[in-house]
Amino acid sequence: MLGRIIVLLILILALLGGGVIWFDYLNVIDAKTALSPLYRFIGREGRTQQDLGDEDFINLDAERLAVRLEALALTELDLETQKAENTAKTGEIEQMAAELEDRQKALDERENSINAAALDAENRDRNVEGIAQNLNGMPPERAVAIIAAMNDQQAIDVLRKTEEIAQRDGTSSIVPYWLSLLPPERAAELQRKMVVSTP
Repeated sequence: MLGRIIVLLILILALLGGGVIWFDYLNVIDAKTALSPLYRFIGREGRTQQDLGDEDFINLDAERLAVRLEALALTELDLETQKAENTAKTGEIEQMAAELEDRQKALDERENSINAAALDAENRDRNVEGIAQNLNGMPPERAVAIIAAMNDQQAIDVLRKTEEIAQRDGTSSIVPYWLSLLPPERAAELQRKMVVSTP
């Protein structure tokens, strides 16, 4: 029984030694460095390994930190670039908004001036129509005296409005009769300007 135990122990030690040698051959473990005192004891030179300081070992935490710091630096650079682009775009948008506001103000002023001019023209047209209707109700000689006292543009406006009222009402115009009662030179001048000028 004792012999079997010894044989089994020798077999276990042999398997253990073979496993160590095999793993050393596969570079899974470094048995020659660890067993160098045993190698020297049996008269063979064992493999020695240089002692490495703490700074010579690969520090995975330091590597991870360096990678993260680099990623953070790149992210920060990207954010600064985006910030610069956004600032430039904001400036362009503000400039465009200011230009649009100026254009809107100009359009509002133009619209107000057009509305004022249209209102003035409407009031003037209403006044001219009132004068033309009043002159239509007067005796022709008196109406011609009033027309003769007007300047050329006022007289032309009144004559045109009188013709317009006659066409609208479907009656004959009294304008030719008024022109016949005016002095020939004034009548000719008014007719020439009526033909040349746009109503």
